[in-house]
Amino acid sequence: MTRGNQRERDRERAQARAGGKTKQPKNDGLTPEQRRERDAKALQEKTAKKAAQAAGGNNAGGGGKK
Repeated sequence: MTRGNQRERDRERAQARAGGKTKQPKNDGLTPEQRRERDAKALQEKTAKKAAQAAGGNNAGGGGKK
């Protein structure tokens, strides 16, 4: 019976791993429509930033092959 407390130890380890992770409901005070608008704006900013990096990164490539 050397593995009698394995289940208990595993529960303790799982609790320790998930210690800082607590699920919280969405308490941002926004309606679903406002949340959609906020998320759309963030997505547009993200894609614009990525496009700007791609445009700048391709031109700054250097000598490369000729």
